[in-house]
Amino acid sequence: MKLYPINAGNFKLDGGAMFGVVPKSLWQRTNPADSNNMIDIAARCLLIEDGDRLVLIDTGMGDKQSDKFYSYYYLWGDDTLDKSLSQYGFNREDVTDVFMTHLHFDHCGGSIQWNKERTFLEPAFKNAFFWSNADHWKWATQPNRREKASFLKENILPMEECGQLKFVDLPEHDILKDSSLGFDIFYADGHTDKQMIPMINYKGKTICFMADLLPTAGHLPIPFVMGYDTRPLITLDEKEKFLNLAADNNFYLFLEHDAHNEIITVQHTEKGVRLKETLSCNDIFN
Repeated sequence: MKLYPINAGNFKLDGGAMFGVVPKSLWQRTNPADSNNMIDIAARCLLIEDGDRLVLIDTGMGDKQSDKFYSYYYLWGDDTLDKSLSQYGFNREDVTDVFMTHLHFDHCGGSIQWNKERTFLEPAFKNAFFWSNADHWKWATQPNRREKASFLKENILPMEECGQLKFVDLPEHDILKDSSLGFDIFYADGHTDKQMIPMINYKGKTICFMADLLPTAGHLPIPFVMGYDTRPLITLDEKEKFLNLAADNNFYLFLEHDAHNEIITVQHTEKGVRLKETLSCNDIFN
């Protein structure tokens, strides 16, 4: 097995929204804001090469939305999904599976694209299955008013219409063991219903793709919960459980949205679970 970080692009989000009720005087120590109160955010995806399978976890925002749409998110940098894939000798046609932690637009938008004539939407990965789970799919396709702006039908419905959609089994408890994709999955309901956190066994290490359970290293304190979370009290419990598990077992936490920290480990302290070490993907994957 080989792992590759895939940078699908960078953007900015409101710092207050990213940290909920936490005062700016606290969160800006780790996530400094610009003059518009926006903080740096990454769309760092992960590619798993395992035998004849090439699994891409999340796909970023994509490029099919309007200029007005993207203007809300202050895109920056020159990273793209295609550039990152080609850096490692791959292209979209090589990908066999696209695993979506959840179906918010910044995690799955790159899965669907316009055709050349911009007359209809088609899969951006023509040879891949798109993986979600049945409960989250229903949640996303029949959205509540809180999340409706994040579940964009043009990102979601074409996956089913093209016949490439598959569902991962739901677990009896929090963690699905031995999924068909070759990694364990921790299910979390605080951010959105049945978000999936991949836990990958790699060279004796456990690499956890943290998605929106832990967006950045600055979110490590348990009360530092995003304003975007639909059930913040549940997020508190899920974070505490997962971070204690990570500290007990020395998990490596791959941060999808932290523009400046790629991988971290954590440890128990008198103040709770806190940062132990900051690492680059090169440190772990090479």
